[in-house]
Amino acid sequence: MADPVTIGAAVGWGISAVGWVVSPIITKLLNKGFSYLGFDGSEKLKELETKVLQLELLMEAVEGSPRRNQLEKLLQNLRSAFYEAEDILDDVEYHHLERQVLSQPDDKLAPQSMPSRKKNWVKKLHSGLPKMSRLKTRVSGTTSDNPHPSMSKTELEKILQKIENIVTEAHKILQLLDLPSCSNVDKRQIVATNSRGVVTTVAPPRVVIGRDEDRDKVIGMLHETVSDGQAECSSALSYSIIGIHGIPGSGKSTLAQYVCAHVEDGFHFEVVMWVHVSQNFSVHTILREMIEQVTRKPSPQFDSASALQKNLEEGLRGKRFLLVLDDVWYSKDVSHQESLQQIISPLNVGKAGSKILATSRTLDALLALGHVSCIPIPNLDDDVFLKLFMHYAFEAANVDERDRRKFEMIGADIAKKLKRSPLAAKIVGGQLRIRPNIDIWRNARDRDLLNDTMGALWWSYQNLNEQVRRCFAYCSIFPRRYEMDPDELVNLWIAEGFISRDTGEEMEDVGQGYVYGLVSTSFLQPVGGNKERYTIHDLLHDLVEKVSGSDCFRVVDGWQGEFPQYVRYLFVETCKSATLTDKIVKLRHLRTLIICTDKNDTALNKKAFEDMFMSLRTLRVLCIRLWSTETFLFPESIGRLKHLRYLSYQRNGQAAKIILPSTVSKLYHMQHLKCLSIVFSSCEDLVKLINLRYLSCLGAMDFPNIGRLTSLRTFGSFRVKKEAGYELQQLKYLNKLQGTLGIHGLENVGSREEALEANLTAKERLSHLILGWDSDGLQSCDADLQAEVLEGLRPSKYLDILHLWSYNGSRYPDWVVGVQVLLLLECSPLGAIPKHHEFSAHLLELSIYSCSWDALPNDMELLTSLQILDITECENLRSLPKLPQSLLHFELSDCDRQFMRSCEMVGDPNWEKIQHVRTIIIHPISEPTHSP
Repeated sequence: MADPVTIGAAVGWGISAVGWVVSPIITKLLNKGFSYLGFDGSEKLKELETKVLQLELLMEAVEGSPRRNQLEKLLQNLRSAFYEAEDILDDVEYHHLERQVLSQPDDKLAPQSMPSRKKNWVKKLHSGLPKMSRLKTRVSGTTSDNPHPSMSKTELEKILQKIENIVTEAHKILQLLDLPSCSNVDKRQIVATNSRGVVTTVAPPRVVIGRDEDRDKVIGMLHETVSDGQAECSSALSYSIIGIHGIPGSGKSTLAQYVCAHVEDGFHFEVVMWVHVSQNFSVHTILREMIEQVTRKPSPQFDSASALQKNLEEGLRGKRFLLVLDDVWYSKDVSHQESLQQIISPLNVGKAGSKILATSRTLDALLALGHVSCIPIPNLDDDVFLKLFMHYAFEAANVDERDRRKFEMIGADIAKKLKRSPLAAKIVGGQLRIRPNIDIWRNARDRDLLNDTMGALWWSYQNLNEQVRRCFAYCSIFPRRYEMDPDELVNLWIAEGFISRDTGEEMEDVGQGYVYGLVSTSFLQPVGGNKERYTIHDLLHDLVEKVSGSDCFRVVDGWQGEFPQYVRYLFVETCKSATLTDKIVKLRHLRTLIICTDKNDTALNKKAFEDMFMSLRTLRVLCIRLWSTETFLFPESIGRLKHLRYLSYQRNGQAAKIILPSTVSKLYHMQHLKCLSIVFSSCEDLVKLINLRYLSCLGAMDFPNIGRLTSLRTFGSFRVKKEAGYELQQLKYLNKLQGTLGIHGLENVGSREEALEANLTAKERLSHLILGWDSDGLQSCDADLQAEVLEGLRPSKYLDILHLWSYNGSRYPDWVVGVQVLLLLECSPLGAIPKHHEFSAHLLELSIYSCSWDALPNDMELLTSLQILDITECENLRSLPKLPQSLLHFELSDCDRQFMRSCEMVGDPNWEKIQHVRTIIIHPISEPTHSP
């Protein structure tokens, strides 16, 4: 943790904790307050926003003042008041949705999209509203959309008056301190603070500037073996340890990532693992991460460390490995040392020449690992640091060449302020790169904030868009170096209401833009070079902890203290104690509750959830991850969580089975349901969840009229039945579906016209489509009819992967070979490949499973892009046709024994037809078993 005095001196943290919520909520008040309540407080809200921004600019001057504590209390009240205003609006929107749901006929198939909020005409009305001479809220008109409009308007009016009183009192205190008048604050600064654009620029590639000798030294040591004369490698160990140590932000992890990427490109190590250790690490968690990286499968459900160690040994035995232990901490605590040894002890089963590469802030932490060759990371020379800073400030930047010299001179002055911190160079340089404006660069140069690393990081944070600032500050809820999945992170932001609906774009696209912007400016960094998961540097974590204040809180490492009174976003790493759940129940302002434990915490029983649901009425996100095998029945009181948008229940690294009561149909705000298997007490009412965007679970969704949920992005698979509400046309308006979609029961579709009702061509975000016929009903299903149905199910041209299950149609439409990956399971013969057709040049991978074909198509060489051919359990095949020269991988499994042997027999025609293939895998057919 960085020195709190140093951090606090850089900025006015109290107002920071207010600023991350104020502007976005004011935007909501302006938009939704009018559209739902006929509420017009636009002029007051805009003046309040200006005053809050003035406070932000003046708060730096009160550091150390005896009035500081008084101001902090006021600002805490201000933040709470804004949250309360947001809750009022959310409650109003809930009743609006309730009226919309109850007024819709049960048997009505939804149109392509639900009625909009009419944002465009709301904006036009705002622009034409009469000016107000006094700071007094005017409430006019009513709307039938809200059953209690007068009460909601009154509540909103009262809370805004409270906000105004708090802001006025804060300004009076500042005036007593003889600070510059609020009216004298540079308006240009306020405008600049409130009008920052979203980052969309390309990030410069990661580089290791000034560390060439260290890089080459580490790479050389990684390739050393015992025979090379390693002094540090004991003859009793199959591995040796290399350590990198240096101050926070010096580039230790970046150097380790660069080295790791280098060795992954070669073949020296058979296994490469990367784990973050941190100050308070869990042996179970790290061992599971290592197992998953070795086996590339989910870790087994072992509760004991010894069982996990044994499983890791089995995966590493006889293999040369590289293990990166990032951010190892030092502690004199004996249990800490024992925990480290529990991680390292299973590693001696590896092949000689295996390596452990550890990074740490201190030399002592590395020495505690054992006999280590240590490499210190010194400060960069001034000229080298300038080169590093210029790389991040100029690489891929759109700079007018006529002004480049000016930018370089100003940039050199800025670099001097950054005290040779690589992290500061990366973050500040990234912000300047996307703002190629001389005045902005000069302003940055003249700011005293840049004189230390934390100040530089704070300046960079301030220059993010207000919505992005709120999203990034939310990340402080997670433990240090927590590996964040970008899709999950975006869905959490959406559930919390951090992403604006007023841009015209899909919220997911806006959120991914935020992630991309944070990555491009290094606020988010890839984990070990893995671009699918991201983490936050420790110093940036310190920053967002201070920015979010008491709003975000984490329970880690057996913490047993008291929660901040106004905590709203809570992450719990373990929940073994009933006392802890009793404390959580009292957090009545809580909006996010994430419980993520690697053990079966018995305190999380039905009664605990009952108490939570009765108390935590403002909860928007509930995410439970347990190591449990039990089916969980949620109490009916979950229906009281009318703000809830995100519900996830997972176990053992996978989603688990849950039973949801009928009251869940009252959660009209619900956007995301995630679990392995969902059982609904009342399936018919689920269509009332009109905001549902993600239904993440395995198996088909067996409830009627799913076509009314037009906001759905994912929902697993759909089974067609000859029952009302299960027709194929239910998919007609679900055009926002993305990723994978399975459609089964296609034997129940009676014509090509009926198949066209699915409207798959309009679902352009689908990448993977599974089409299945029930093999039990195929005798009564005409082959020509199946072919017509498949033709009618023609998907979008953007589809990548197609799986056909038990299709026995008389022909295949041309588009089938137009995908990149095609899998045929128990299907009729493929037939001739379309000649001179553009589709035939697209197919990259073809898998044929359990098909009773006598032969493959004779003209398969027309598949000129085919790279992978996998044939399994096709017992009637006896020969191969001429295969395309593009083929790189051929795999044959469990087919006719003689046919498989012919493919391995030198000189056989089948053998000759696969000799140009780089990788050939032929699995021996399983030997028949005979009963005695």
